[in-house]
Amino acid sequence: MKQTKAHNKKRQVTFFILLVLWGEVGSESIQYSVLEETESGTFVANLTKDLGLRVGELAARGARVVFKGNRQHLQLDPQTHDLLLNEKLDREELCGPTEPCVLPFQVLLENPLQFFQASLLVRDINDHAPEFSAGKMLLKISEITTPGKIFPLKMAHDLDTGSNGLQSYTISSNPHFHVLTRNRSEGRKFPELVLNKPLDREEQPRLRLTLTALDGGSPPRSGTSEIQIQVLDINDNVPEFAQELYEAQVPENNPLGSLIITVSARDLDAGSFGEVSYALFQDDDVNQPFEINAITGEIRLRKALDFEEVQSYDVDVEATDGGGLTGKCSLVVRVLDVNDNAPELTMSFLISPIPENLPEIIVAVFSVSDADSGHNQQVICSIENNLPFLLRPSMENFYTIVTEGALDRETRAEYNIIIIVTDLGTPRLKTEHSITVRVSDVNDNAPAFTQTSYTLFVRENNSPALHIGTVSATDRDSGTNAQVTYSLLQPQDPHLPLASLVSINADNGHLFALRSLDYEALQAFEFRVGATDRGSPALSSEALVRVLVLDANDNSPFVLYPLQNGSAPCTELVPRVAEPGYLVTKVVAVDGDSGQNAWLSFQLLKATEPGLFGVWAHNGEVRTARLLSERDAAKHRLLVLVKDNGEPPRSATATLHVLLVDGFSQPYLPLPEAAPAQAQADSLTVYLVVALASVSSLFLFSVLLFVAVRLCRRSRAASVGGCSVTEGPFPGHLVDVSGTGTLSQSYQYEVCLTGGSATSEFKFLKPIIPNFSPQGTEREIEETPTFRNSFPFS
Repeated sequence: MKQTKAHNKKRQVTFFILLVLWGEVGSESIQYSVLEETESGTFVANLTKDLGLRVGELAARGARVVFKGNRQHLQLDPQTHDLLLNEKLDREELCGPTEPCVLPFQVLLENPLQFFQASLLVRDINDHAPEFSAGKMLLKISEITTPGKIFPLKMAHDLDTGSNGLQSYTISSNPHFHVLTRNRSEGRKFPELVLNKPLDREEQPRLRLTLTALDGGSPPRSGTSEIQIQVLDINDNVPEFAQELYEAQVPENNPLGSLIITVSARDLDAGSFGEVSYALFQDDDVNQPFEINAITGEIRLRKALDFEEVQSYDVDVEATDGGGLTGKCSLVVRVLDVNDNAPELTMSFLISPIPENLPEIIVAVFSVSDADSGHNQQVICSIENNLPFLLRPSMENFYTIVTEGALDRETRAEYNIIIIVTDLGTPRLKTEHSITVRVSDVNDNAPAFTQTSYTLFVRENNSPALHIGTVSATDRDSGTNAQVTYSLLQPQDPHLPLASLVSINADNGHLFALRSLDYEALQAFEFRVGATDRGSPALSSEALVRVLVLDANDNSPFVLYPLQNGSAPCTELVPRVAEPGYLVTKVVAVDGDSGQNAWLSFQLLKATEPGLFGVWAHNGEVRTARLLSERDAAKHRLLVLVKDNGEPPRSATATLHVLLVDGFSQPYLPLPEAAPAQAQADSLTVYLVVALASVSSLFLFSVLLFVAVRLCRRSRAASVGGCSVTEGPFPGHLVDVSGTGTLSQSYQYEVCLTGGSATSEFKFLKPIIPNFSPQGTEREIEETPTFRNSFPFS
């Protein structure tokens, strides 16, 4: 496995740092002992007392017992929190030949986090008897063998240890042999058969002996094997090995069939007595991992080795010649550890989800181990560097993962933490363990409107409960913390009846108009909307809503001049000498709507004599279309249509009376219908003027004529009807649209009405706005009375 060069990108906690931190914990290890095969549930210790804690503190702090490999040999009583045996323990299964059998474990207190180191000593009982791997052993002994000759025998095995293990060997009573009990270097005991007196093949060619192995238990247990002795004819030389002790080192990953070592022995005899064959003198031929070539003495591997199970093997090699004489040597095979075990990770507990906005939260506690030894057993533990978590060593082989700072669920709601455990062997092996940590929500985000302000458009005359728009706010939190409720806030304008104008759906932000709106009464209004989440504490935000009322074409044009609605209209006088385009009068109208709904256009619908007069479409000016002649009728009636630009359009009509006159010297010309009533008065006036003119100078005549005309007109106006003067601005919603026929706010006008059949006239006086008419206009009007009744209003 290639070593990575990115060690500086990971938080690595080395085994050396782990040992330093373990020393800083300072808690002494507590050891308990128990006999193997003890029943489950047996009381082991009062853990509260041994740890020096208060009664009930173990339960309150979430005590747990953690063994290596996630085995649970002990348990805590849920009521008393006494330490009890969780299962029957078999010392031989747990520790094999290792003595003493000590099982380390930790007592883990979760809240707050604290560790206590302890161990459990499993004591041996005499539950196994010694056993021989073979029920029979065959020895071939020459009859010339001298007394004192030693013959090695296969040893017995006892799974128990200490005093309960194998202690001695005995042999059945006989005069030729006795047995000796010998100790190997590692402490195991093996038997040797000693010849007491010479054998005589002719007297007794075969002997049968019983070999007994005894342990030291009380009572002792034993195992037996039969020894068959065949007495051979004379063969005075035995095979001899070149070395009494052979040693070999074999890596545990050596392939099957690989050569371990070659042993060699020779026999000085000739012929068949000098031919040597080899055999392994093994305790367990079936399970032994070695085999030997009987001819060459090559010892090869036939089963895979495992350093973690057996570290060394003691093997006896026997060389036998053709006469049955044997020689023996010992072979010690030491198994070398290779890094063939990846580190193991055991998760003690994991907390998920964890709340956001809280730093230094313990997320997980776990332990690591490696079945290899030495340098191959040392490990490095790390997590990814780009995560907001820290890996901290606790004690011995335990680690904790804590948050580096406060987390933000809205930024990231779930983390996948990969724990990488790498040993320091060659090649390096690693184990990856993935845990998922979810972040729970805290109400730390106020709702946010999609817009800071909303502009809504509503056409006037809407139906009540009309949906006019929607405001929307989102909350980055989740669950209840993200549920938003909408409400109308108190308007800044205390005179705005907001509660009767609009309402809002608290769940979805839909806005509704509660009543029909009138553009002419209310063109626009604004208010604020609040969005509040349902978290604790509740957070809120505001947005501004502007409602613009769109004008509907619900008002028809209103004609201000000439007056309609049954009033006798004023008659417009037009001199017959007028040029084409002469301004007769101007139709003045207004519209209560706005925008294009208030744009007015004018059209001549009917006329007494078509083609004589025309109306300008945009400003309502009535002008002559051609030169006047004597053949043209004196009286004309015009019907003007005033139409707005709405959809659908609305309209009104205005009726004009125009009288063609030869000049403006006559005070007035009555309508044809009034001629019989006024004929006599007009004649007397003319006569009087003519008489006075005849006796006065031309100058005086002119002056008197002018005065008489003025006095006559005023007297007649006073006798047949009054002149009502209206002054002041029009209503505020009327505006001057230049050239469209609507009247400005700042004009003073006078309407003269005649009673019955009298003449009516409309007099335009000077405007209130000084810059509207040029200076001297009033003076010019007075000096030119003949144009008084037809002065254009523009």
